[in-house]
Amino acid sequence: MELKSKYFTLKELTVNKNNLPNIPNQEQFNNLQLLVTNVLDPLREMYGKPITINSGFRNKKVNDLAGGVDTSEHMRGMAADIDTNNDNPELYQLIKKNFKFRQLIDEKNFSWVHVSYNKKDNKKQLLKL
Repeated sequence: MELKSKYFTLKELTVNKNNLPNIPNQEQFNNLQLLVTNVLDPLREMYGKPITINSGFRNKKVNDLAGGVDTSEHMRGMAADIDTNNDNPELYQLIKKNFKFRQLIDEKNFSWVHVSYNKKDNKKQLLKL
């Protein structure tokens, strides 16, 4: 599987702090591709500076170790936690105003931004955790 992206790699979207095997199946990969195509690549283009992926796809074990819930969109390849190191409020606003998304979450006062994309359900839900 080769991710089609101008700015991101499959390795970035499957990274985990425990360095565990974390390989998406075909459906999860397809969802990652949709996330990259519809949100992450155009967001990076619009933002004009690097964006770090803190967490993208997570298999069950990686998700459990990250403290994720069993219904996490990360496990379906539909979500990424992203970070700019200092412009996360701006990133949040760019997504909110310019993109289709399922959830957009300000995590811990903009320590990072969670964004998910589901081609069947982009309800533009805004949350603050």
